[in-house]
Amino acid sequence: MTGEHAEFDKPEAFSKALRHFGPNPLLVCHNDADGLSAGVILKTAMTSAGHPPTVRIIGKGENAYSDAFRAEIAGQRIGGLVIADLGVAEHLPREDVPTILIDHHVPTGHPRNAVAISGIADDPVPTSSLLAYRCAKALGEADDLLWLAAIGLIGDLADEAGFPEMAAARRHYGITALRKATSLINAPRRTASGDASAAFALLEKADGPKAVLSGAHEETAALLAAKAEVAAALDEARKVAPKVVGDVAIVRFSSPCQIHPLVAQAWRGRLKDRIVMAANTGYREGWVHFAARTATDRDILAFLAEVRPTGADEQYGNGHRAASGGALRARDWNEFVERLGFGAEMQVPVGAP
Repeated sequence: MTGEHAEFDKPEAFSKALRHFGPNPLLVCHNDADGLSAGVILKTAMTSAGHPPTVRIIGKGENAYSDAFRAEIAGQRIGGLVIADLGVAEHLPREDVPTILIDHHVPTGHPRNAVAISGIADDPVPTSSLLAYRCAKALGEADDLLWLAAIGLIGDLADEAGFPEMAAARRHYGITALRKATSLINAPRRTASGDASAAFALLEKADGPKAVLSGAHEETAALLAAKAEVAAALDEARKVAPKVVGDVAIVRFSSPCQIHPLVAQAWRGRLKDRIVMAANTGYREGWVHFAARTATDRDILAFLAEVRPTGADEQYGNGHRAASGGALRARDWNEFVERLGFGAEMQVPVGAP
């Protein structure tokens, strides 16, 4: 669903929705800076409200609306489900427990029997971490969580201006420290392992961005190592030139690191009249992961919907109108690039990355 969004709830609905939760709720969040910050904010707020959750970070190659994740949590005894920064889809991972969705991406549906808190109709659109912060404030005092919302804002938005919370965080914590901390928190999810648990733990322990950077906590060293790993992979991928057909440019490379969004963003600024796709054939065996960006006024979500290959699943074509992407099995990727007008040089062997 990408049209009207008036039926989505506001953060004030979070407090009321929590009253329907039972013991041992499950909190599921994305592994980037916005999702991790939202997760820490929500865990802190829910614990203070008497609903301490178990946390599940969605990592490399995973999706909260996939059959695999549904099977994972099918037999778990959970008193409620909170999903943050992982999209809003029509069908929930569990239909039998009270569910709250907190997200800022363009929704693909509106599930029944769930509270869906989305800022998609707002201008500017708040990130998931900012929505989580506003949910926390609806429960009670949450000023000490403001810096986490700022981390998420910086991590997801090229321009984080326009939010009063961001202005307050700048004044209190300093923009330089916030940006450096964001870069560090974002690094683990881009590594070959994609394990962001150290980043989540560090956000929980720290009381601000300077504490994230201080080295006082052991997780900081792990994040610095992750950042170095990603930087080395990115240096290699930047050597690859794009292939252009019509209004689409594809940069194809192979890396176990999740650097395709960074590569696409870099070329977006150089190919300002194209839709730029960075295609990573080495991120996950048997799949091609790609990121799509554009500096034009084209709606990437609509464009990807038009050229959607037959076998594409929930991992295809989500996100934002100017920043999307997906993951396709080799056969579907080959169909996809053929539809775009590319030849054999962009296809991959079926059954191999």
